[in-house]
Amino acid sequence: MVVSMVTMCVAALVETQRLEMARKNNLVDNAKATIPMSWAWLVPQYVMIGVADVFVLVGMQEFFYDQMPSELRSLGIALFYSVMGIGGFINGALISLIDHITRSGGGESWFSDNLNRAHLDYFYWLLAGLSTAELALYIYITRRYVYKEKRVSSE
Repeated sequence: MVVSMVTMCVAALVETQRLEMARKNNLVDNAKATIPMSWAWLVPQYVMIGVADVFVLVGMQEFFYDQMPSELRSLGIALFYSVMGIGGFINGALISLIDHITRSGGGESWFSDNLNRAHLDYFYWLLAGLSTAELALYIYITRRYVYKEKRVSSE
């Protein structure tokens, strides 16, 4: 979760830099223009989100398998995939809500068709804040969670 939070901060900073490059080169109103910025700026955030996915997916799958009663393990794996699906729906709803709110009053949407006028940087900062809140909630829950005891067979 920390990696996810840092990734969103890096993504916001890169997007802020991209928007600044668009302004400096007078490309803000040219939606199809290529910003003179190397693709390498994107590498750190994609590597970090890949690392975060590995930690989260493996950890969640292991948790649902290990902590479910043996009779319900298949249900645990189903819950794992359900969490992933629900996350997709929540993400879609969040984007729609933000788009609606930012368009209201005649404002420019954070997700404008012209990325040079959009504010994906704000969205990334919002995701960083949500990741921070999720980390706090995770810490709160894990301190209170009682793990299922593992039985070691003695031979």
